[in-house]
Amino acid sequence: ICANILDQESVNEAVKNSDIIYHLAALANINEAIFKPRETVEINLLGTLNLLEAARDFDIERFVFASSIYVYSDQGSFYRTSKQASELLLQDYFDQYGLDYTILRFGSLYGPRSDKSNGIFNILSQAINNNKIEYYGTGEEIREYIHVLDAAAMSVDILDEEFREQIVHLTGTERMSSRELLSMIQEIMGNKIDISFQMRKDQGHYVQTPYSYKPKIGRRLRRNSYIDLGLGLLDCLQDINQKSNQ
Repeated sequence: ICANILDQESVNEAVKNSDIIYHLAALANINEAIFKPRETVEINLLGTLNLLEAARDFDIERFVFASSIYVYSDQGSFYRTSKQASELLLQDYFDQYGLDYTILRFGSLYGPRSDKSNGIFNILSQAINNNKIEYYGTGEEIREYIHVLDAAAMSVDILDEEFREQIVHLTGTERMSSRELLSMIQEIMGNKIDISFQMRKDQGHYVQTPYSYKPKIGRRLRRNSYIDLGLGLLDCLQDINQKSNQ
């Protein structure tokens, strides 16, 4: 079904005869959300409300919501606010109607089929197409990258009973600065890539950590087996290169 999440009838059509909802629809690009407060709130909050109403009407067994670690942060602007409000909405629906949920707070995702809204996609695209990378930041920004396939696998793992009414963090296992990441990419590509650091154009992103004190602490989930960052970058490079040659 290809439809607008703000159209309740379309949402109902998508949800009927289902047992579980995975709600990943959102305006998720922070750089875009900063300049689109109305669209961000409408899509992220009212869209969530439409799905929650459908879940209640069709007796959904579990509502899995894609949130963000930015809910802990003072950064993230309207995107953060919309995710915080949506989490509270889920908890209210559980309190009032007994709707079972699991909240997933995703970290820095990367992998095939990403687009220009993804940080690593942008970096690798520059490296492939321009033989150079212009990075907007100091190089000291810290991220814990998680491959999309690992995130998908863990998004199934959380259907176990122990994760009902739980908040789960899905982040990577390798804590790395942006400077280290760029050096890795440069080495993978035969040290033929020029790297320059520019003053950041936008606001709203964290540097060392997304965490400031907020209520509702979540659990952190990791898998014993995962896709190594280096191999994941190769996977992305191959995907971008194939698309460039089509």
